[in-house]
Parts: sequence; C-alpha cells; structure tokens
Amino acid sequence: MNRMLLSTRRGVGAPVAALVLLIGPLALADDGDRDRDLRWVATWATAPVSQPPGAAVNLDNQTLRQIVHISIGGERVRVKVSNAFGTAPLIVGAGHVARRDRDERIVPGSGGPLTFGGRPDITIPAGAIALSDPVRIDARPLGDLAIDLYLPGDTGATTSPLTEHTGALQTSYVSPAGDFTGATAFPVASTRASWFFLTGVEVTARDDVGAIVALGDSITDGTQSTPDANRRWPDDLARRIGAQPGRDMAVVNLGIAGNRVLNDGAGPNAQSRLDRDVLAQTSATHVIVLEAINDIGFQNFDPAFAVSADDIIAGHRQLIARAHARGLKIIGATLTPVEGSLYFAPDTEAKRQAVNAFIRTSGAYDAVIDFDRVTRDPARPTRFLPAFDSGDHLHPSDVGYQAMADAIDLRLFRSRRD
Repeated sequence: MNRMLLSTRRGVGAPVAALVLLIGPLALADDGDRDRDLRWVATWATAPVSQPPGAAVNLDNQTLRQIVHISIGGERVRVKVSNAFGTAPLIVGAGHVARRDRDERIVPGSGGPLTFGGRPDITIPAGAIALSDPVRIDARPLGDLAIDLYLPGDTGATTSPLTEHTGALQTSYVSPAGDFTGATAFPVASTRASWFFLTGVEVTARDDVGAIVALGDSITDGTQSTPDANRRWPDDLARRIGAQPGRDMAVVNLGIAGNRVLNDGAGPNAQSRLDRDVLAQTSATHVIVLEAINDIGFQNFDPAFAVSADDIIAGHRQLIARAHARGLKIIGATLTPVEGSLYFAPDTEAKRQAVNAFIRTSGAYDAVIDFDRVTRDPARPTRFLPAFDSGDHLHPSDVGYQAMADAIDLRLFRSRRD
C-alpha cells in the first residue's frame, strides 16, 4: 500500500471574514496562548441534494430547528448554510445554536445567536454557502446540537428547488409563522425527516486533530437504520474512536442514498461532488469510499443504466488521484452482498466481485476495509448474514452497521502526533 503524508490544510472557499481563522492556528485575543494550537475541524456534515421534483415542502416566515449529532467537541462552533441548488438568493433572517436537551427543546443558556460577518442575517446567493462567525459553546463529544434558522421569505417561491438532505433519519422541527430562534420550548407546527440548507458544523480542536470523511451511498447514509438513534456505521465509528483515550478524530458522513460513481441520480455523482462534499471539509485527513453498488444494480431496472466494471474502476481511480492531489489518505471499502434484493443477478454479481477484487488487490487505495467479508454469510457469501440484514437484503440492520464499524482498524487514522 502507498504511504503518504496526512494533510494539514485548512478549509476551502470560506468567506473573507473568516479567512484569518482558516489559514493558520486559531489565535483569538481574549484567550491568549491557549488558543494558538487550535484549528477548525469539521465535526458533522451532510451532503446536499436538490429537493426532489413535486416535493411539497417549502418554508414561509418560519423557523427550522434541526438536530445534528456531532463527533468531536469543542469550545467554539461555526455553522455552514448552503444554497447550493437554489436558483435565487436564500435569505436567513436569524440563527441560533445550542445544546439539545430532548426532542425539540434546548438546554437554556447553552449557546448563542449565529452571526455572519457580525450581522444577524445574511443573503446567500444561488449556488453559494455561508459560514457563520464562531459561537462560544460547550459542544460535547458525541452530543446533539440544535441549530435554528429563521427564514422570513417564502422559500418555495424564491429559492426553489430547496437545498436539502433527504432521508436524514433525524427529526427536524418546523415552527408556525415567526422567528423562534433560541426558544427553549420551540413551538412545533410540523416535523420533517430531512436537513434543509444546513450542511456542516465545525469546532475548534487541537492542531493535530483531523476529520475522516465517509463518501458513499445509502449504506453510508444509514438507510434502514433506526431513525433518531444515530446508528449509521460512521456514527458507530465515531463512538469507537471517541472511546479511545487521547485519540480525537472527527467523522463526517457524506453519504447520499442512491448515489453513483459515474452518473447523476439521487444527487450528483461521486466524482462531481468530491470537491464540495469531501475535499472542502475543514481539516479532512482521511476519506473512506463505499460507492458503486447503485452503478451496478440500476441496470436491473433499466438496461440503459448498465455500466461496466472497468468503467466503475476508472471512476474509483479518479477519486483516488484527486484525493491524493490534495494530500488526503483514501481508503477503499468493499461492496456488501445484495443477493435477495432487486439488484442481484449473475451479471451484477460478477461486476460486484470485479470491483471488490480491484479494491482489495490493486494497491490503488492506501488501505482497504473489507465490509463484504465482515457482513456476508460464510455459507452463502452473496448474501448478508441474517442478523446483519435489515430485511431488504441490500442494507444492513443496526447490528450490521455496528459490525461494519467494529471491523475498521483504528490504526488507519493516525494523527500527526502518533
């Protein structure tokens, strides 16, 4: 396997107002030398997609309270708000971040208002993102944050399509009309199972702490895992790392259900979204790639979707080359079994085996995580172990996701002080 240096780069594409915080160790006047060895690290992220055609969701003079489960903690946070797929400016009238108490409630006094360049509101151009100013908060490792965004206009009329992450497996809360940012007892008019406009949270951490980015499809996104329970395999990996004394590495989940390496579908293809969703993650050092089962399986629904194993492998090689060009260590994960699902056929299974052979034996990836070996039934290797099957024969159960995380060698993620 190739050896390479871990990245020490900072964030990409941040507003000018935040640039001083991104290009070197964090140095804030009120804390003196204590902050000089800190930097910003992505602790939570999600991959945005365009709101599906015909979706009825729009927000008009309402407040969103969205819950995120962070990996590492810190004393300051800042938030990314995205209008990546909007066709007109998005107006955010106010924002707030705090520790979550339970359900839609927050811990009183645990956070503060979001500002953008010192202002409480911001207009985000179509296709752009905004990065908030730092907020002092005791963001605890593996804890939940509640992030409020007040949207004073009719988003369906002004920014359609909305930028969101569908299938979030996390309840978001929508208020009746009005600005309820920072309200301890948030009034709930409705709930949603998507994240809207929110794409990242960063915290201050030691200068040797990095972020592991999980790039994948529904199996990384956590499809079929228990909602509101954070049972995706990247969540399980973050808990394992957090249990290791003195080993701090963030884990951020950039999975999109239905995603493919070569073609758009449920979200942009993995190659086209690599820059925004992976390489732009602040202080990213490692990437785990679990992609291609949709490239293989979609042909069973329409032969026009058929692609060859060689084409998929070429796409993987592009991901590897571009990650290496940015100084990241990139790890390939083998594709899990699909027999019993609509994706299975002799031809698709042959392609899955060919892609897995490339991942295991080519040496193109810096390391390999063999999710196939971990989850398959030894008596019938083209199927999941029954205990690891969610029931659709394509996605793992909670136990299966945990087994995937447990199989990852934590020595792959060495920091610069190891």
